[in-house]
Amino acid sequence: MTLARFSGHLPSLFDHFFDNELFDWSNRNFSTTNTTLPSVNIKDTDEAYKVEMAAPGLSKEDFKVELNQNTLTISSEKKSEKDQQEDEQFTRREFSYQSFTRSFTLPDIVDADKIEARYENGVLLLSIPKKEEAKPKPAKMIEIK
Repeated sequence: MTLARFSGHLPSLFDHFFDNELFDWSNRNFSTTNTTLPSVNIKDTDEAYKVEMAAPGLSKEDFKVELNQNTLTISSEKKSEKDQQEDEQFTRREFSYQSFTRSFTLPDIVDADKIEARYENGVLLLSIPKKEEAKPKPAKMIEIK
């Protein structure tokens, strides 16, 4: 499924950002291992794109955010297990392992050197600024000679 935004003009370069797996809900937002992928919100402002990824229970050290060419990849891996003593016998022992990877294609109008990320209250927040030439310009009066 492709999401197309219409604003009365031709689609912007950023519209291709939405052509990836984020809006392909045919997989019901599950990975191939049937684990839930974190939900993502993407806001398009005049200054930047704001990405919010819900990932409660993790810490900022659990994330890896990587930009390769124009592909932004957010991944995480977290293991939780307790050391087993030699004299311990278990009838049941639980540990957890979580991992995910989400990738997004960024448009050419972003300033890749100024991308910022922070983790607050269970949400990974990314700010992806736009290049100056991509920001909307105010209306300009043209003098008639």
